[in-house]
Amino acid sequence: MRIHPTAIISPEADLAPDVEVGPFVCIEGGAIIGPGCRILAHAVISGTTRIGKNNSVGYGAIIGAPPQDFAYKPETRSEVIIGDGNVIREHCTIHRGTIEGSATVIGDGNFLMAGVHLGHNSHVGNHVVIANNSMLGGHVAIGDRAFIGGNCVFHQFMRVGTLAIAQGASAFSKDIPPFTLAAERNHVVGLNVVGLRRAGLNPAQRAEIKDAFKLVYQSKINVSQALERSLEREWGEHARLFFEFVGQAKKRGICSLLRSFSHKATDLD
Repeated sequence: MRIHPTAIISPEADLAPDVEVGPFVCIEGGAIIGPGCRILAHAVISGTTRIGKNNSVGYGAIIGAPPQDFAYKPETRSEVIIGDGNVIREHCTIHRGTIEGSATVIGDGNFLMAGVHLGHNSHVGNHVVIANNSMLGGHVAIGDRAFIGGNCVFHQFMRVGTLAIAQGASAFSKDIPPFTLAAERNHVVGLNVVGLRRAGLNPAQRAEIKDAFKLVYQSKINVSQALERSLEREWGEHARLFFEFVGQAKKRGICSLLRSFSHKATDLD
């Protein structure tokens, strides 16, 4: 274990033998940090925080701080759970859960760029990229392999689907369905064409996703009617995932199609 002499580490913290801890780091009791992790200068790890293996926590990052929620009580026992192989860059803030026994959860292989904020009880899947200064409110869920552009803002309790992209400097209070490209304020502008190809989806799978997108967004019927009509056909796993996500949208619903960009939805060949 390589610990800088200026670091302050609670005797109740549990660090793997090879964890590297930089200057002026503060690690409070209740922290569990797995092998291969690097905690860089001035980072703070507080509360009950469990960090897996091979993670990098950047300069000045704060993980496990109390949530920004007026209903939160200091005696509440909640935590942050972080998987393996994540890069958390400088000055990120990740707040612990606000409800007794709850957690803010980050999966594996994610890249959180400088200044990202994850509000309490947010869930980030695997291999997600969140660019600089993006902010997630409480209870936001980000699906696997999503890409969040810089300076995006997400309202509490909303969801971003698998392989979705959010254009930088956009704001969302409605769910972003899987495989879509979202932009501006609560709009989608088409499908994540490049992401689908890179994820290894074959032409038939991509065409089926396009059909599902068209049914929901371009068939001139409402979402409920589109979901009902989708039952008339057998769909593959990716299209089913799309429809299941749309069907699980809550009161605020899903982002609407920005019509001036609707041609992008068919560009999947």
